[in-house]
Amino acid sequence: MEKKHMRRIRDKFGNLLDGKQIVNLDIPDVYQFMDEELIDILEVRVAEQIQFD
Repeated sequence: MEKKHMRRIRDKFGNLLDGKQIVNLDIPDVYQFMDEELIDILEVRVAEQIQFD
């Protein structure tokens, strides 16, 4: 994630981020909204980061 993006997130959410990790899914900005390939990538990358019980 670019430093400017991290700074914007921290500026906007401030203390709400205390003790939390920001994760970069490393998905290039080349997809259209609701692109099937993008959805597939998101499902995999998010599942790698979040535990579902």
